[in-house]
Formats: sequence, structure tokens, C-alpha cells
Amino acid sequence: MRKLFILFCATVLVGCEARVDHETNVEWLKAPGTEDMDLPFSAAVRVDNMLYLSGALGYDREKGGLVEGGIQAETKKTLENISATLEMFGSSMDRVVKCTVFLADISEWAAMNEVYVTFFPNKPARSALGANGLALGARTEIECIAVVD
Repeated sequence: MRKLFILFCATVLVGCEARVDHETNVEWLKAPGTEDMDLPFSAAVRVDNMLYLSGALGYDREKGGLVEGGIQAETKKTLENISATLEMFGSSMDRVVKCTVFLADISEWAAMNEVYVTFFPNKPARSALGANGLALGARTEIECIAVVD
């Protein structure tokens, strides 16, 4: 049975747009406010009870750019953004089963990890790797896989 996700987000009731392939049971989900953007990716893809999130950055929508303060500030905002996306599509941080962390500088792994561990009540499987040239000059990008009802 397909669900229409309706969320209470920032005190405004919004609906999430989804394209569904009923033969494969796949939903391509767009975040509210991005429906008219010609983005080359979905915010998330749901397959049965699994939710695959696109990579997230420490982007502050109010400011219109990456948060300042280095790897720890970016990691915190990235994980806050991931948490909001998970909740938007029917999951939560405690239901994350796998993360992939991309770091612009692998020497920042320990500093990133200090913040990362505070967001997960369970310890999902994880890979972390150094990357060259993250979008918007970010220090980190994180993608997750989570279980949904």
C-alpha cells in the first residue's frame, strides 16, 4: 500500500512529491520546494521499506550557503539536514543502517567523527573516504540508507 507522506515541517503543512513505479515498488522522492527545480537527482528513493538518501552537505538554507566553522560545524549541519530529510520521508536517525562519509581532507576524520557519533543512538555500518572536490567546496558530504515503515 502506497503512503502519501504529509509532514508538519517548520509549522507549515506540506506534501512531498513522489514519482512511483508500481511494477518495481520504487518511489523517487523530491523534497518540498524542489519540485520545480530541474535537479539531476532525487532527495531520496524508497524501495519497499528501505530509504536511500542522496548525499547531504552542511548547507544552511536560511543563509544560502555552507555553514561556517570548519569540519565540525559542517558535519553537525549535514547531519541535521539528514535528520530532517529522514523525518520528511518517514524515518529517523535511529533507523539508519548505513552511511557513507566523504571528506575533502581525510585528516579531518577524527574531528568529523566527534560530531558524527552524537547523532546516532545505534551505530550504523559506515564507510569513510577522502574525496577531491566536493560540491560547493564542502568539507564533508554524507549519504545514508535507512529503514521506513
